[in-house]
Amino acid sequence: MPSFEEARDIILANVHPLGEEMVPLLEAVGRVVKRDVVAPWDLPQFDNSAMDGFAVRAANCSKVPAELSVTGFLPAGGDGPAALETGCAVRIMTGAPIPPGCNAVVPIEETEEMGDRVVIRQKVQPRQHIRHQGSDVAAGAPILEAGTTVRPAEIGMLAAMGQALVPVHRKVRVAILSTGDELIELGEAPSPGRVINSNALSLAAAVREAGAEPVLLGIARDDIESHREKIQQGFRFDALITSAGVSAGDRDLVREVLAELGAQEQFWKVAMKPGGPTAFALQDGRPVFSLPGNPVSTMITFELLVKPALLKMMGYRKVVRPFMKGILAEDAHKKEGKTHFIRVTVKKRHGRYVAYCAGDQHTAILSTMTRCDGLAALPSEATFVPAGSEVDLVLLRDVELVPETTS
Repeated sequence: MPSFEEARDIILANVHPLGEEMVPLLEAVGRVVKRDVVAPWDLPQFDNSAMDGFAVRAANCSKVPAELSVTGFLPAGGDGPAALETGCAVRIMTGAPIPPGCNAVVPIEETEEMGDRVVIRQKVQPRQHIRHQGSDVAAGAPILEAGTTVRPAEIGMLAAMGQALVPVHRKVRVAILSTGDELIELGEAPSPGRVINSNALSLAAAVREAGAEPVLLGIARDDIESHREKIQQGFRFDALITSAGVSAGDRDLVREVLAELGAQEQFWKVAMKPGGPTAFALQDGRPVFSLPGNPVSTMITFELLVKPALLKMMGYRKVVRPFMKGILAEDAHKKEGKTHFIRVTVKKRHGRYVAYCAGDQHTAILSTMTRCDGLAALPSEATFVPAGSEVDLVLLRDVELVPETTS
């Protein structure tokens, strides 16, 4: 039975980034660029003014004050300017093209206008206040490298370069299958012995939050034929997640059917709690994640084992949520041999994260997942972790900063 870390490593070693798709510019936000995007032209495309002021020849202003004739006006977006004559200036707005023969812009606050003439009262340096063609990006240079995650800044650069479509890694289409005769779908009335198929919806939400595309397959009933039909449907997609039916009970049929259909099991069971009865298989290179049925176990194993794989498949470089160091606020007892992930609320006190038990740690207690800020990892070899011990934390959301004066 692999440790949690070994299981995650096995999964990540067996999944690979998907192919390319072209998406409209705004749909690329948060996606990963599949290949280098190069600049089709210089940025800026032409020399332009960085200030509102006057375009001049620096040589005409070698002695100050210098008085020049104003021969025109250049707004941003105006037509191409005429050449600047010796002893003249052109009033210019920010972003307007620099006239031929001009090599400096004088800010308006450093001048004094007198009718059709302007007095320059400050010394002028060649090239001042001019944004030169290609000074930001030269044509042919990469503007986004493969592996870049697209943010608003990248959208701005792509738009400035006229890129209406962006080559990104394809989204993972993830089939989600729940198993069990006890399950009913949302909208049906619960009754004794029947429970709503909430796992499928929480998994679909987690898949979508990760940036992938969930596909709900419904419920496989507790017979071989139903399992076979639903799992074969799942093989049409990039990845398959099953929930429940992977333990060792008479009606736990997932492993049996996966093996029958040619899936190659990489491991079954992980030395972690919750999430021990988790399996991972490959079917023609397609990852198949078989997760436990208890709602908390399902969400925790998705976060720690499945999500990193989906992110890698979509080209992300950072796929594992980093562990932070924190202080355990209360004593914790556990059995030796498995890494325990306990649900905790987290406060930041005096520059340190402090973790408090979020409530009953039974895997059927769903409310602890809505209350918790993260997971505290208790080492596999430990049986008792006293309050005040330093532990690894996985933060699942932002935590409150408690004022330093708070006790």
